[in-house]
Amino acid sequence: MNSTIANRSELVFLYDLKDANPNGDPLDENKPRIDEETGINLVTDVRLKRTIRDYLYKFKKQEIFVREIETGEGHIQDAKLRAEDFLVRDGAKIGKSDLSISEMKNVIEENVLAKCIDVRLFGLTLPIEKDPITHTGPVQFKMGRSLHRVFTKHFKGTGAFASNKGAKQKTFREEDFLPYSLICFYGIINENAAKETKLTEDDVGLLLDGVWNGTKNLISRSKAGQVPRLLLKVNYSENNYHIGDLNNMLKLSLDVPEDEIRDISQVKLDVTELMNALGTNKGMIQDIDYRIDDRVKVLCNKEDKTFEECLETVGIVTNVILV
Repeated sequence: MNSTIANRSELVFLYDLKDANPNGDPLDENKPRIDEETGINLVTDVRLKRTIRDYLYKFKKQEIFVREIETGEGHIQDAKLRAEDFLVRDGAKIGKSDLSISEMKNVIEENVLAKCIDVRLFGLTLPIEKDPITHTGPVQFKMGRSLHRVFTKHFKGTGAFASNKGAKQKTFREEDFLPYSLICFYGIINENAAKETKLTEDDVGLLLDGVWNGTKNLISRSKAGQVPRLLLKVNYSENNYHIGDLNNMLKLSLDVPEDEIRDISQVKLDVTELMNALGTNKGMIQDIDYRIDDRVKVLCNKEDKTFEECLETVGIVTNVILV
């Protein structure tokens, strides 16, 4: 039975990339987002949600509410116009004049929650006249942060075409990229908000698929080469409880200086603090789901171990995520 989720979960997701720009800042010439004081690479939660949405829509044929749809005039739908796509009953379109505002809102809300997986996952705020539809998303991600300082490279090159008609010179282009970045996201699945959006276990399975394979299949010029490295889902048995801050319990042990990191093989993921926290709280934990890339080297209590061996010492039931 595909029921609404009943338990809280925490998520940790690591991925890396080389010679790419994981999340350009449009207010800063689309340069990679960097915390100027720490040198840490930042990636917005919006970027990760976009990755998940695009994957679920293109590869899994799931309906997505937040996506660009052109109107007949070549414009992009706004939220109100998009909402009207769901003004349907028994397969037939309903005219706005046929319903009161309250009835119209109920029809749209029911259809959006039933059909759009991104709304069940991430919620929405939808303006309907003066009475908006608002749902807090059960799945929330913090800003992604690299586990090490990053260094930006500036590149200049020539374009394929002339700068203007009759010109003899080609256009010039400039861009900034990161030689390497290992990025960590933290997320939480809130069982209380899930009741409102009717988030199911199947939806969560698709979320994990979107996180892992969406990242891997985001093949654009600035994102090609992204590789998912670790996905961890801690499922709790205690109501309204979670450890929190799991992402900050992961550290890197480096074989080279930070400015020389170019590959996952040059670092080890120290999970000692994370395993200690899981062990301390194992009475509150139902089980743990995980997937880890074979090339990730793990360190626990100063010893080289596999991630599986580290989890075994904690004494919690584990399951491999099949995505």
